[in-house]
Amino acid sequence: MKVVICAGPATTGKTAVLRHMIKRMKSRDLSCAFLKIDVQYAEEDQQIEAEFGIPTRKVYSGELCPDHCNVMVLGDAIKWARQAEADVLLVETAGLCLRCSPYVDGGLGIVVLEATSGMNLPLKVGPMLSLADVAVVTKIDRVSQAEREVFRARIQEVAPGVRIREVNALYGIGIDPLVEMVGDQSDVTGPLMLRGNPPVGTCTVCVGKKEIGWEQHFGVVRALDNQTFYRGE
Repeated sequence: MKVVICAGPATTGKTAVLRHMIKRMKSRDLSCAFLKIDVQYAEEDQQIEAEFGIPTRKVYSGELCPDHCNVMVLGDAIKWARQAEADVLLVETAGLCLRCSPYVDGGLGIVVLEATSGMNLPLKVGPMLSLADVAVVTKIDRVSQAEREVFRARIQEVAPGVRIREVNALYGIGIDPLVEMVGDQSDVTGPLMLRGNPPVGTCTVCVGKKEIGWEQHFGVVRALDNQTFYRGE
């Protein structure tokens, strides 16, 4: 079974891209399963199940980072998708943490970015872009050709090796190359590993300490006039 993990900031069109991919894959007799990971509310799983009749699941990360939640549940999700006899497991993550990458070795990592979000967006999303296999650029019909070229250049600046695909996620234009990438992907086997290294910095805010001011905290801290540093007991 193939694993596709789709990430990206909110409102970029991740679900719309995946909908068109599912439609194309069904026409090629590839059976799909869909997992949605969000923080506290999502209904895309129900919509996709109703539209395509494929098995879907939904997980709320709650107090976990959505990408960390993905690491926790992906093993179970792969077992579930295999039991459902899916050829492809599609995972859509909330994409809220810009420090993390949700992609796994052996899977296809897709980041969805919208061209209308500003020319500097690719510089802001960190490993969500730099560790992806393909960057899908949506809403290209709402910017000029010059803006599209600058956006592509920004992507290549952050991730020189990433493949860039411009699509119209409303009408499904440009989706076929993504489906072909899925078809070319090998099945995942054995223990999976997270692609890249997760951030190692934690602080006492992460574990519930609410006092304001770096002097009240320990571990990795940050003051206004200093770079990040470590403060022990």
